[in-house]
Amino acid sequence: MLKNLYRHSLNRFQGHSTEGEEMKILLVEDEKRLADTLQRGLAAEQHGVSIARTGEDGFYLATTEPFDLLILDVMLPGRDGLEILAALRLRGLSAPVLLLTSRDGIAERVRGLDAGADDYLIKPFAFPELLARIRALGRRGKPAGIPAMKLADLEMDVIARSVLRGGREISLTAHEFTLLEYLLRQQGSVVSREMLARDVWKENSRHTPLDNVIDVHIARLRKKIDESFPRKLLHTVRGVGFVLREGAQ
Repeated sequence: MLKNLYRHSLNRFQGHSTEGEEMKILLVEDEKRLADTLQRGLAAEQHGVSIARTGEDGFYLATTEPFDLLILDVMLPGRDGLEILAALRLRGLSAPVLLLTSRDGIAERVRGLDAGADDYLIKPFAFPELLARIRALGRRGKPAGIPAMKLADLEMDVIARSVLRGGREISLTAHEFTLLEYLLRQQGSVVSREMLARDVWKENSRHTPLDNVIDVHIARLRKKIDESFPRKLLHTVRGVGFVLREGAQ
């Protein structure tokens, strides 16, 4: 039944352009029919797709070849997708990662975000939604506007996609980078969860599970840019939102 949904969505959208640049994608999925169906659909959208059937094969390919995006199934034989993802992030993988999972619980999403995921797609999904999420992740990886920004000793180079704090390099996932870039552009102003949902997550209607995801990303970002430094920059404004600025809240 699930394969029929993917096939039906694929047939309806075959030949429709994603209106984006071609991407080199690594798909780690052990379900052969699903992997083959997605590969055909993505190839029709001018994306290059490599398939790995196990987490170990996916880990090997991701550490030996450059990819613009990883689509990673959570449930894999041997080491599961979250273990593989955490290991890849420790190895310095910066490419965005989209997780595929049949579990829709908050705890599962938090585990994935903590492991370094940038987005989630719940099975069963329609192929057009997969394309939309790929486009969104692709846009997050493109520099736009001001090439460099700074707040106190925190520096971001949008072109080089690098972040420094006190001269020390800070490793961020693609989504964390986009979130920090947004906060830097709004530095000194409080941004609400509704603003983040709309402008960073591209969701027009905010809901509680998305608030939880936003809070997890904020917590992870705060740990990376503030935890090891005496001067804190990312502050929570209780009941309102968040602000990136110098000085205590």
